[in-house]
Amino acid sequence: MDIQQRKIEFVQQFLNLQNEEVITRLEQLLHAFVENNEFKPMSVAEFNQRIDKSMEDSKNDLVISSNDLISEIETWG
Repeated sequence: MDIQQRKIEFVQQFLNLQNEEVITRLEQLLHAFVENNEFKPMSVAEFNQRIDKSMEDSKNDLVISSNDLISEIETWG
């Protein structure tokens, strides 16, 4: 499938979306891509900072277990 056909199919799927949150997220993704002109990987320093922050959040009980998250997501429907 060529890129033109992929874009047409994407637009058709997009036009059928009824979930405003999904549309908002796609808009944000597109804007971020256009502003940066590309997706840029994070640096090793930024990666390490995120790991440190995650470890700190875990120590301070500022995380949610995957089971709890799945249970919460199931209530969204």
